[in-house]
Amino acid sequence: MKNRHVQRGFSLVSAIFLLVVLAGLGAAMATFSTSQNRNLAMDVLGSRAYQAAQAGVEWAAFNIASSPGAALPVQALGALGGDLGDFAVTVAYTAASSPASTDEGTDVVGGYVWSYDITASAVYGTTGTAGYVERVIKAKL
Repeated sequence: MKNRHVQRGFSLVSAIFLLVVLAGLGAAMATFSTSQNRNLAMDVLGSRAYQAAQAGVEWAAFNIASSPGAALPVQALGALGGDLGDFAVTVAYTAASSPASTDEGTDVVGGYVWSYDITASAVYGTTGTAGYVERVIKAKL
């Protein structure tokens, strides 16, 4: 009978140990899930920032087509609307010309061939915060 009394609390110790291990696994899974959700949200924001910067490049190309031969200092675009409305987009481009030869076709404006260096930047959030995203696209036309 004495032997039976000694083994009586063993199941309680093993049950508590099992509960602690399962609680630790649950906490680790919750942390992993939260981290994965945060990373997915940042990936989506990065893709949206890229699209906003691409919209800035297309806006610059439209302006160049409307008035060739002009440069544009850094300019902030207005609200883009839709899913890109939260991004601050800035665009700048510089123009460079070279004398045109007779075989260069329709790119000639006033006897010169123009090339443009476009830089478009899309920013979401504040620098140094967890949700900060910035994408910069450089293009040459």
